[in-house]
Amino acid sequence: MLKSRRQRLMPFFETHDLDLLLIEHPVNLRYLSGFSGSEGALLLSPEGGWFLCDSRYTVQAAQEVAGLQVIEQAQRQEGIADLVRQSGGCRLGFEAAHTTVSNHQGLAARLPGVTLVGLGQELDAVRTCKDASELRLLEQVAGLASASLESVLPLLQPGIREDEFALQLEFEMRRRGADGRGFDFIVASGVRGAMPHGRASDKTIQAGELVTIDFGAVQNGYHSDETVTVAVGSIGERQQRIYQTVLEAHDRAIAAVKPGISCRELDAQARDHIKAAGFGDYFGHGLGHGVGLDVHEKPVVSPRSEAVIEEGMVITIEPGIYVPGLGGVRIEDTVAVTADGCRLLTKVSKQLVIV
Repeated sequence: MLKSRRQRLMPFFETHDLDLLLIEHPVNLRYLSGFSGSEGALLLSPEGGWFLCDSRYTVQAAQEVAGLQVIEQAQRQEGIADLVRQSGGCRLGFEAAHTTVSNHQGLAARLPGVTLVGLGQELDAVRTCKDASELRLLEQVAGLASASLESVLPLLQPGIREDEFALQLEFEMRRRGADGRGFDFIVASGVRGAMPHGRASDKTIQAGELVTIDFGAVQNGYHSDETVTVAVGSIGERQQRIYQTVLEAHDRAIAAVKPGISCRELDAQARDHIKAAGFGDYFGHGLGHGVGLDVHEKPVVSPRSEAVIEEGMVITIEPGIYVPGLGGVRIEDTVAVTADGCRLLTKVSKQLVIV
């Protein structure tokens, strides 16, 4: 499996005339080598490669890294430079999107005569389509997170603070086996719901408010991402109309997901519906994004995206309406793209819940 993932990098060697390719970003390291630690380096050639780490990770790397020679090296850049010189390579590719200027300068100083070729975020794009093992892990963590929210949702009553609820949700996720939360939870009640990224605050939730909860877990490196908006007691007619509009936009977009549709066209399925309902000015962000080892991955589903949906992608569908002074609604599911459509990985019902 890991070898087949590394094979996805072969076109970069050909396109950029590379002798070697250096990978240091922790997420890409995990994807390509299986190493789950926080620091290391992967140096690949068309024929094979080496995994470099210091003494803190030697035992772990020996257990997790398959099909590569593990080399212990106290000074990583020196070790990389030694291997490049020994291999005789003269063109070394590196992750320009994840390399600091300082690291680039240090490597260049150690390798006079070697051309460093910066590759952009297209390297990250090798993770865009998930294999069967990744889909299993993503479905597992999504199910865990959904069940956790359903378990603690009865706690969402007038008088509880947003951050108290977020903490109870995180505890429940960990109790069910999550390694941690996937990101800082958004719990935005009442007028705070107009902030798409309104992280949980010390605000007390009141009766008659909508509460947007954007949450996710991480397990075995993989993330979930789901958003529900619930009503605490009875809500007004305009709040109900906004909710129904977002739900219809969400459902239209999910029904449209299939291989071959452009991300721009998929975004329009939801955006045009919200605009037609008179709320176009209140939906400012893109419809969704990829999910995997990062909670935000390629593709980006937005009006500006040039990407096309492919089988094996895992993406979010998350339309929203955010009205200053009133509040907001976002409804989000994560879906896996199949040969003829998609299937939901997140499990919480998106019909309006009144708690």
